[in-house]
Amino acid sequence: MSQPTRRLALIFNPASGQLSNRRAAAVREAADVFRAAGFDAKLLETDGPGSAGEIARRCAEDGFDTVVACGGDGTVHEIAQSLVGTQVALGVIPLGTANVLAVNLGLPRSPAKAARVLAEAWPVRIPVGRIHYLNTRGEPASSYFLVAAGIGADALMMASLDPWLKRRIGYLLYVIEGFRVWATSRFPLFEVDLDTREDTPERVEVSELLAVRIPTFGGALGRLVPGANLLSPRMHLVGFGTRSRFEYLGFVTAAVVGRHNFRHAIRLHEAHAVECRPHPGHKETIYVEADGELLGTLPARMEVVLDALTVLVPYGATL
Repeated sequence: MSQPTRRLALIFNPASGQLSNRRAAAVREAADVFRAAGFDAKLLETDGPGSAGEIARRCAEDGFDTVVACGGDGTVHEIAQSLVGTQVALGVIPLGTANVLAVNLGLPRSPAKAARVLAEAWPVRIPVGRIHYLNTRGEPASSYFLVAAGIGADALMMASLDPWLKRRIGYLLYVIEGFRVWATSRFPLFEVDLDTREDTPERVEVSELLAVRIPTFGGALGRLVPGANLLSPRMHLVGFGTRSRFEYLGFVTAAVVGRHNFRHAIRLHEAHAVECRPHPGHKETIYVEADGELLGTLPARMEVVLDALTVLVPYGATL
């Protein structure tokens, strides 16, 4: 008896990036690769902000086996919101400014080559992070994350990114805005309660908290957080217990050359969940981001959701 044809959707933004025509052609080539491998592959174009997630939700309802996010970590983040809790597998074809999840999965940058790898990949069930926060309207909201979530300085940088410039100069804009935030931010402190399953939570004060779900960021930062991985049931966090821009600079410089440590003010934490709230002595807005997408502001809670999402993992990838 023949096996049923696997239904696969490739979701992409035809107007995104510097080379939109070439991107669209590359996605069509990837779809042909999937069809040659026996998939019933369908191309689905987004038509505005938020539409990728809505398309993914409809795909899950319509019985697709796999949804492939063709884009960067922001596209993956949006689509994953609709697939968590379903049995639909998530695949990734890296076409964005940042492709951190794809780097950790060992996927080639060529869409056709990535499609060939994904056609033979294994479906693996993974935990995901979840962050609760106040959205831009001041309402309670939540979002899942696969790569990392940040509160403080890195989220402030995301808040200042110009989407038009991001599409045109790409990663360089992160460097420029990162330097501007470093030079101008007051790095306000906020309170964090770490749930380590001990009798009482551990309380710390930080100006930046980064929860990481992947082994490496690739590029300059590389393996920033020891122990972080896509299969971990715990939160792996870096807390910057300092307002000194020179301590920030020293840590980032050491991370770039692979010599960073977690002594003194900048510490590594593990916890099952964390609660974050503004420090009573400061009135500055403290932003929240996940997978490079600005979400809102404090107060916030982060946790790990087990058995949450199926991801296509290439053979030999180290999660």
